[in-house]
Amino acid sequence: MNFLVVVITFLIMEGMTWLIHKYIMHGFLWILHRDHHDHSNHGPAEKNDYFFLIFALPTIALMYYGTVNDFNIYFYIALGIAIYGMAYFFVHDIFIHQRIKFLRNTKNPYLLAIRRAHKQHHKHTGKESGECFGFLWVPIKYFKMYFNKNRPDHA
Repeated sequence: MNFLVVVITFLIMEGMTWLIHKYIMHGFLWILHRDHHDHSNHGPAEKNDYFFLIFALPTIALMYYGTVNDFNIYFYIALGIAIYGMAYFFVHDIFIHQRIKFLRNTKNPYLLAIRRAHKQHHKHTGKESGECFGFLWVPIKYFKMYFNKNRPDHA
């Protein structure tokens, strides 16, 4: 049962990420997210990185509260959120934005589709008119681009 709670929480986080990204990060907290789009900060960190703390603190609180009474459901919800957060960090910060040079020349169709959708998202430098607010699931058209067996780079 606990494993199921972790998996369901992880999956729900994709929808939450879409909503938070579209309506909060591109909404009233655009002031923190803007430099992620316009690259006005040339240092190793961005204001956008504060979202790590914004999302980590409630997760830590849930995890703590979930351990007070013999690992109740709150702990497993927090664990699902934390695992999603780690996946987000590795895929978004390391793979897509190459903060650590890793998988630069991948041929994996799924990873290429995610990278392409994120590039389309960053094509818009303002907070309006965005697209592809999700993270691990992106519009089908990007998957089709790279899962097509007849594309020229398939040899």
